[in-house]
Amino acid sequence: MAKEIAMGRALKMIFFLTFVLWLWLWIMLPTKLYKNYWSPKLNMNLNSTYFREQGTNLLLFSFPIMLMAVLGCFYLHFQKESSDLDPKPFSTQRVRGESFLKRPVVVMNPLGIVNTLEIVFGVSFLLLLIWSLGNYLYVSFGHLHRDNVGETIGELKFRSVSLRVGYIGNICWAFLFFPVTRGSSLLPLIGLTSESSIKYHIWLGHLSNLLFALHTIGFIIYWALTDQMALLKQWSEDYVSNVAGVIAMTFATIIWVTSFQSIRRKMFEVFYYTHHFYILYIIFYLIHVGVAYVCLILPGIFLWFIDRYLRFLQSQRRVSLVSARHLPCGVVELNFLKSPELSYNPTSVMFINVPSISKLQWHPFTVTSNCKLEPDIVSVVIKSGGSWTSKLHKHLSSSLDHLQVSVEGPYGPASTHFLRHEYLLLISGGSGITPFISIIREIMIVRSTKVNFHVPQIRLICAFKNSIDLTMLDLLLPVSSTQTELISNVPLQIEAYITREKEQPQTNSENLINTIWFKPNPLDSPISEALGRNSWLLLGAIISSSFVMFLILLGITTRYYIYPIEQNGDVVYNYTYKVLWDMFLAFACICISSSFVFLWQRKTNASNDKQIQIHNFQSPKASPGSWIFGGDSELESLPYQSLVQATNIHYGGRPDLNKILFDCKGSDIGVLVSGPTGMRHDVAKICSSAYGDNLKFHSMSFTW
Repeated sequence: MAKEIAMGRALKMIFFLTFVLWLWLWIMLPTKLYKNYWSPKLNMNLNSTYFREQGTNLLLFSFPIMLMAVLGCFYLHFQKESSDLDPKPFSTQRVRGESFLKRPVVVMNPLGIVNTLEIVFGVSFLLLLIWSLGNYLYVSFGHLHRDNVGETIGELKFRSVSLRVGYIGNICWAFLFFPVTRGSSLLPLIGLTSESSIKYHIWLGHLSNLLFALHTIGFIIYWALTDQMALLKQWSEDYVSNVAGVIAMTFATIIWVTSFQSIRRKMFEVFYYTHHFYILYIIFYLIHVGVAYVCLILPGIFLWFIDRYLRFLQSQRRVSLVSARHLPCGVVELNFLKSPELSYNPTSVMFINVPSISKLQWHPFTVTSNCKLEPDIVSVVIKSGGSWTSKLHKHLSSSLDHLQVSVEGPYGPASTHFLRHEYLLLISGGSGITPFISIIREIMIVRSTKVNFHVPQIRLICAFKNSIDLTMLDLLLPVSSTQTELISNVPLQIEAYITREKEQPQTNSENLINTIWFKPNPLDSPISEALGRNSWLLLGAIISSSFVMFLILLGITTRYYIYPIEQNGDVVYNYTYKVLWDMFLAFACICISSSFVFLWQRKTNASNDKQIQIHNFQSPKASPGSWIFGGDSELESLPYQSLVQATNIHYGGRPDLNKILFDCKGSDIGVLVSGPTGMRHDVAKICSSAYGDNLKFHSMSFTW
């Protein structure tokens, strides 16, 4: 244990130093010192016959990130082995430091909830962009080149500004793909998940598209002023392809316009399908910028494509859907068979595809089960809302005996950080209660297995529209009746608010739980990690082997095919073909390496998957949630009694968040909120006030 912890710290230190070096290189890149002194020397030594103009950028800007990604894999492997159900004990000093950095500062649309750490990084990133643009212009204004007779100094400067704005957009692209890499080994090292960092991808996407739009419009104006509009249709063989840039910007505009919140919320399918133009956008964008600039942004795209290809391989397996538990409120819990080796932390998310509804659409849902409490089952909860979920509910309500489903994930946080708090205040609205189910189940298992371990007191504040929605509290009880008694050991208090009813309704005897069991299919398999138990080590092997293979094949192709054509100096190898070679070799190396590791791991675990079976267990037909607001049923089961006794119901109003939050006593109150945007913003504003020093805010949003 001590050796693994020491190794993890050493890896994290190397990671930090490499990251600082990489950022420093980005700071120096636009300067006169780098352009006039460092770049010529580096190009002389690194731009060899094996890599030509790509050598310098491959070493300085691509290699550090790939190294950090591999180090991150090893670190996460050691962390997984050493900290399984062993979170750090409560520490007031540590919590104060984390609280200051993660304290909400800005709460407003369209930015959402922004904390201190995000403000620091955001301002630093904007300063990097301003610094880079200023230095690029300073250097270029000192060496203005007049390509055509009659061009004025103003026109030359305008062209220079338009070009350098595009350079700044490239910096955004260097970071654009990191937040959407779901199985990233980089995000967990800074305490992020792909779900929590989607907003960074959105911010970077808007900023890069704005800069590229200015870049494109600027050049169109410049060509119009200098009578060179013919260049708009130019596809040069030895320089930048303007046509490729225009095509890339066309796709970018389509993606950009449909990604605005007003369109994304009202017409999700339009947003979803047009976003798939990113493939063509990437191809034409890389062709436009050329191989030297490709190497500046290569790591993010390379790592994202590894993740995307592994997700594709995982999604080709049809998973075994065991049962569907229908609650009276219209919510359904899907229970899948899983491999006992599959482990995940609370608040994880799993993406689901049902081909009979749509072969292309994948939708994320919170995992409500616990991998230690329910070793053979993984569950997600789905509430009917949009067209896809409505169709799914219709399918499940018909007389189906089997439903074909594919999954990706689960994806989630690397640690159970919420166990470190003294007291947990969980605030939810509607179906926002689902991530808290997994948290409560985690505390159930910790309480039963760690006798002397600190378990925080829990207060669950949940707001529902109607009394029937109280049956969502049934989800706090595991689907397996053999585990339900553990709920009585959890220090839990529930305050439920019914906003649209002013008094307790009469009990409806027809409010019954309906569990549908599906027939097993030999073509289905249990859900398992794409790369098995040692997934982080194998991911590190894929990243390192595919990147090394890419460098070797790129070196061979350049040295023995491209260089002989260019060595005389009279002929320049086609500018576009060089980029296509880079894309093809990277794609081939990723597919070969990932497929080999995935198929090897799948073959190793195939025999274990065949032995996994689950037997039908008796699911309760009556709903404890119905008993809660009915009150006239005799409760013979201790778990149900505990759940009902722990619940207070308030009719005809919303929870007074100010009173609830400020009445919390203690130095470390973990405030977790999940639900509508307005609720999350209101809680964030209270926690950011001067009276909320003891409130440690965490927002859980799974909507884009």
